[in-house]
Amino acid sequence: MANADFPLESASPIAGGVRRVALDPLSRVEGHGKVTLLLDDAGHVWQARLHIVEFRGFEKFIQGRPYWEVPVMVQRLCGICPVSHHLAAAKALDHVVGADELPPTAEKLRRLMHAGQILQSHALHFFHLSSPDLLFGFASDAARRNIVGIAAAHPEVARQGVLLRRFGQEIIRLTAGKRVHGTGAIPGGVNRALSPAERADLLAGIEQIIAWSRQAVQLVKRLHAADPELYDHFGTCRSSLLSIVGAGGVLDFYDGRLRARDADGRVLADAVHARDYAGLISEEVKSWSYMKFPFLSAIGPREGWYKVGPLARVQNCEAIATPMAEAERREFIAHGCGRIVHAPLAYHWARMIEMLHAAEAIEDLLHDDELSGSELRSSGARHHEGVGVIEAPRGTLIHHYRVGDDDLVTMCNLIVSTTHNNQPMNEAVRRVAQRYIDGQELTEGLLNHIEVAIRCFDPCLSCATHALGRMPLVIELLDASGRLVGRLAGAPDALSSGGGS
Repeated sequence: MANADFPLESASPIAGGVRRVALDPLSRVEGHGKVTLLLDDAGHVWQARLHIVEFRGFEKFIQGRPYWEVPVMVQRLCGICPVSHHLAAAKALDHVVGADELPPTAEKLRRLMHAGQILQSHALHFFHLSSPDLLFGFASDAARRNIVGIAAAHPEVARQGVLLRRFGQEIIRLTAGKRVHGTGAIPGGVNRALSPAERADLLAGIEQIIAWSRQAVQLVKRLHAADPELYDHFGTCRSSLLSIVGAGGVLDFYDGRLRARDADGRVLADAVHARDYAGLISEEVKSWSYMKFPFLSAIGPREGWYKVGPLARVQNCEAIATPMAEAERREFIAHGCGRIVHAPLAYHWARMIEMLHAAEAIEDLLHDDELSGSELRSSGARHHEGVGVIEAPRGTLIHHYRVGDDDLVTMCNLIVSTTHNNQPMNEAVRRVAQRYIDGQELTEGLLNHIEVAIRCFDPCLSCATHALGRMPLVIELLDASGRLVGRLAGAPDALSSGGGS
């Protein structure tokens, strides 16, 4: 997958004449991330790396805690997708308490909770964080390129984004107990059901939510049609795909078996049970990042990396169970003309198809009387280990725990969605840098092209909150002797040259 002429990382030492450009820190992530580019004497990109420089450490924090605390604790990994961590942990611990089959009410409430999570997270990312780039242009005025600018120029788009997210948050509040960091899922089931009145209140607004979700898909399709050269090629890198797939090959966010395809769409592994994930995936550690680099073990670290998330899921499944989203999926597949779509900007199209599916699934679930049932929990023979796999908004999320006889957690391993996408993000950064940075004078607009590539994947680099606002970026260009020759801080007019610290 890697380009031999411009390796992602080189084993050779940095030679004289190589210049380093640092984007530090990246915006819209929790904690610290940065991008470094090395340019050769001709100004070409010699190396590109996305670094995660903050240590998360949750695997150690969890050890020694009672297992029943874990579904609530792990949500603190993330302020945007806490429900996904909540449910992945609960699913892993279902096996520990012997609940290999949940009561229908419990499973459907969890599915509804997660559909609300998908809806609100996808709406937040597309409307608040990505639409300014897509609607105004990657190099447009930075002062305008934000949600405030969208509200001024496209008020209905901004309004729909806010209300879509609010509806998803209301689903979460009613099923999990709180909009953020709820307590609804417990090992073996859930701790509350929805009343008929609560279901009726949510159903009163669902038709509008579905209509807005359909409009969002149409908006993305218009953007693709208006500039296919950009949308089909920007930052494109071929890789394998990974996701869980539900019974019958349908898209399933909550439960399923792992499936991997190669870059051409051939199935590499299928129906892999969650407990067997370690036989499918290995993780590589590199000295320059606290985020690991997963790869398909059978292929190896150089060629075995893969994408997860909406772009992988929509192409890895064979159908979507709700009719409107399935029609849109078929159109998306047709856009690829029989080939896998690898363009990072296509993540937004796939993301909006998934948002539509989540809205349709919410409607179907709300009509189900079992959501108001009374049997909420099951249990059985105790076990000492459990693995939970779920499709979080950003991609496949794996939680793995071991629990001792004293009910305390002895081991925790988490592979979060953004970790799976680590190498694809690095590759996208490198390709965009080659295309737009080579030989060019540094500007905020060029810098934003690199951030746009990363943003396609909707990353939580330490699996935590997004941050809105102006990009707090500083780029420094140094010559071979280390002398500062150029500096960019936040806006084009901040570009200067000369010395400094």
